[in-house]
Order: sequence, then C-alpha cells, then structure tokens
Amino acid sequence: MCYSNSLTVSAQQLEKTYGRKLIKSDKNAPVYYQSGFTFPGWPCITQQAEIVNMQWGLIPAWYRGPEPSEIASKTLNARIETLEEKASFKHLVASKRCIIPSSGFFEYQMQESNKKLFFIQPNDQALFHMGGVFDEWTDLVTGKTKKTFSIITTEANTLMAEIHNTARRMPLIFKASQVESYLSGEISLSNFTPVPSELMRAHPVDKRILQRENKNVPEIQARFVDNIGIQGSLF
Repeated sequence: MCYSNSLTVSAQQLEKTYGRKLIKSDKNAPVYYQSGFTFPGWPCITQQAEIVNMQWGLIPAWYRGPEPSEIASKTLNARIETLEEKASFKHLVASKRCIIPSSGFFEYQMQESNKKLFFIQPNDQALFHMGGVFDEWTDLVTGKTKKTFSIITTEANTLMAEIHNTARRMPLIFKASQVESYLSGEISLSNFTPVPSELMRAHPVDKRILQRENKNVPEIQARFVDNIGIQGSLF
C-alpha cells in the first residue's frame, strides 16, 4: 500500500516536469515524510492548466456523514482490481483521474517479529508519477468545497514484493511519457502492469525517527543499517 509519502523537489521543477503552473507555490515546502492519516494537502496533476492542491484521503461527493475523516482514512488508497466496483471510486475512473507527484514513499518489511522501514525512490529521475482518482466534496456546515484524492495501488513488482512481503502491494506508477495519456483516459486500467523494479531503488531508514513529534526531517530518508535481517538482494 502507500500510506507515507514525500515530495522534496522545488516548485519550479514541478512546473517544468508537468508543464503546469503551481498554485500558491510559496506554501509548498519540502516534504521528507508525511503520513496520509494526517490528511495533508498535496499538489496534484489533473487536466487543468494548474497544479491543484488536494487533500489526501478521498471524500466522495455523495458523502453526508458527520465525520468525513472517517471515510477519508479508508480511502487513502484504492485497489486497482476493485476500482470500478467500489462506490467511492467507480464514478471517478473515467473523468476524475489525477497524478500524485512523489519523491519517494515508505514501506515496512516484516522480518519475523521485527518491522524494517524502507524508503523507495525513483532510480534515474526525480519523481514517481503515482496514479490516482479525485473527487469534490462540499461541507454542508461550512459550504466550502474541497478536492480530495486517493492513490491507486496494484500488485507489487519484484522489488516491492520483497519489501512489502505481507500484502505485496505498491502504488500505481506511470512513466513520464504516460502521464497525459492516463489523465485523458486513454490508458485502460483493466490490464495495467506495475512498473519494473529497475525503475526503483530502496534502502532501509531509521524507523525510530517516526517516534518524534516532528517526523518531517531530511534524516528520515537517510540510509540506516541496524544489522538485523539485512537482505543484500535489495541493494
């Protein structure tokens, strides 16, 4: 799955990569670590001419419950296999696609009773282009409308199957040349295969940093060796 993400490139690099202007770029500071369960704002790519800031954790347009965070905590990810079956997502696949830029994401590997945290990043470029869907929800109390998104996940490639060795999932990642085709709906998700392991690299990081009040620090992405269950095939 993908519940922790990062985005450390500059506003200028985002604009150059996607050919769109970033709204409120002065507020987009580097994100070294961010948990989706805090429902953060994230710059997302749609067919609009601007990069749009959305909230991670999709709230369907039809939602009328008292606690939108409850449904958002369950829609941080959307499984590609059931995307067109779930009520929260099925109406969005054709017309409300988005790309979530990522400098790298975090995932745990289970090693008997120990959980080892890994940082996974692009191998030869600055960004992952994660596929997602979004919706627009209006708060009936405040009258304000917000855009929210979910990251689509798929079966793991070889590298991610070794890291995420329980559920064996990973974000749906597109090559740069596929971004516009995905957004326009030209790419079908019914038989899409995960990107090959060669486009990714991974290393262990210090999970103790997550116990701090401020987890959004550069050292959360630094290689960490604890000599417990080191698996050389990952490096």
